[in-house]
Amino acid sequence: MTRVVIAAGLGLGLGLGLGLAACSSPRAAFPARDPFVVDPDKQPVSLPCRPDPDKDDPKAVSCVPREYVSPFIWDKVDNIAFERSSRFLAVDVSDESANANSLDEVADSAWFTNRITKRGVIPLALGACTPEDILPKEVPDATWTIDKGKGDGATLGFRVKLEDLGKYMLKVDEALQPERASAASTIGAALYHAVGFNTSCEQVVYVRREQFKLKPGLKVVTNLGVETPFDEERLTTTLKTAPRRGAMIRLQASKWLPGTSVGPFRYEGTRADDPNDVVAHEDRRELRGSKLLAAWINHWDAREQNTLDSWIAVDHDKPASSPGYVKHQIIDTSDAMGQRAPQRGMAPRQGHSYLFDFRDIFFDLATLGIVHRPWDGAELVKGRERFGYFSTDRFDPETWKSGYPNPAFLRMTERDAAWMARLIARFSPEDVRSIVDSGQFTDPGDAAYLTAVLLERQRRILARYLTRLSPLGEVVATDDGSVCATDLARLRGVAPAASYRYDAVDVTTSTATPLAVTVEPDGQICIARPPGAPTDATTEIVIRVRNGSRAGPLEIHAYPTTGSRKLRLVGLRRL
Repeated sequence: MTRVVIAAGLGLGLGLGLGLAACSSPRAAFPARDPFVVDPDKQPVSLPCRPDPDKDDPKAVSCVPREYVSPFIWDKVDNIAFERSSRFLAVDVSDESANANSLDEVADSAWFTNRITKRGVIPLALGACTPEDILPKEVPDATWTIDKGKGDGATLGFRVKLEDLGKYMLKVDEALQPERASAASTIGAALYHAVGFNTSCEQVVYVRREQFKLKPGLKVVTNLGVETPFDEERLTTTLKTAPRRGAMIRLQASKWLPGTSVGPFRYEGTRADDPNDVVAHEDRRELRGSKLLAAWINHWDAREQNTLDSWIAVDHDKPASSPGYVKHQIIDTSDAMGQRAPQRGMAPRQGHSYLFDFRDIFFDLATLGIVHRPWDGAELVKGRERFGYFSTDRFDPETWKSGYPNPAFLRMTERDAAWMARLIARFSPEDVRSIVDSGQFTDPGDAAYLTAVLLERQRRILARYLTRLSPLGEVVATDDGSVCATDLARLRGVAPAASYRYDAVDVTTSTATPLAVTVEPDGQICIARPPGAPTDATTEIVIRVRNGSRAGPLEIHAYPTTGSRKLRLVGLRRL
């Protein structure tokens, strides 16, 4: 019970502060304590053990959460029909996310790590991979053992077990759109990882048919539950549609995630068998805000089946043992950047309408189809058909939709979106080009096209979500008593640089005192310490700063530090 109260109280701190300010005083009362920046949800917990026999060990036990199985068809039906119906009948009792901290950010947790700044993450293009995870280019014959076939999902593939490197799932591009899916998986994973999500290590590899060997008696179970042999004939069929460079076969390689899989996470509710999971998933800012990240790359298949929870045991040699914790991961963005849905007529609608959208269906019926829709007249990208309909045409980040109604996406607020936009703004054009290059397109024109589209879609996201709430981020206190921040809107040229005019005032008392503002390159500004700032470490200092745009001001709350000019930042409010 204590764990729940603490997490909920910290998560709701921002919303409570806003409410108090509106009702009583023009300033929020933030306690004189450090912000909540690390969630203890990675602290190991012990779970009761249960019998878990298998053919190799009939006496085996498991001390991890039970695996949640998300049936391929049920996930679609639930999101399209039942979940929406239940949400329609439910009464929502909160609007803002439950885990935003006093700095209007989210804490590092088993879900998310704050890792990107305006200077980027080095090396961005590797994503979750380390240099040791990168597969070799020269491989002897019959040294990669195929030990598992891939029976679920839309793409063909298989798993290989490599000595000293671990396990990798290898997947084949679709013949209709060669190179797109493997590139989308690699690029999408790198972007999600750089932003802060836990992802798998993804890379494009070129292999030879001769370097594989099959585990004897291998079988695979299809989406429909049918078991078939995975033999030489099946391997040949699987590799048949893969793009090639001479004798080399192009595949997507996903490194097997560490820990014990306990199934995907849902975008609503919590895991009843995880004591650390105390914030409803639909109210987590990182999951709500990820709608904007999905919109950027058109990851329209962002749903529970493309996530994975792993139990990370303290004793790595006994992965099914306790104590441990659950790590939450986003996996598989192979649908992004232009996958063409197999449903007839659906591909042009991706990003604009759900696969089965009641509202759009009834609207079209009521208007007899006369009203022009965003997908009407959409055409495949001329000369770049591998990217389907992925372009800047008709892209509106505010109205973008995933393939299925996502409970967390549906609850995204302006503050959630602005938080994600501040993260997306940290990607420079050079960062985007570097990440796109990890897709290893054969035609340099494909990389150039995709980079241009991503940069324009980024611009539209920032123009919408960095212009209402203050775009100032990366706020830090310096030793000389100043407070510095990065104007992410100016950094990315949302408006001409000359249009930004900064004014800051000390509103600690009823007499607002103007403060000097130094404008630095790369979007940075520094605000001088209030000249009459109190020295009592228990007296709050409040600074309000605007950037000259129509975006609201940022209110900075700090306290003096005993024996130093440096201020102690405790809270931020975007008014």
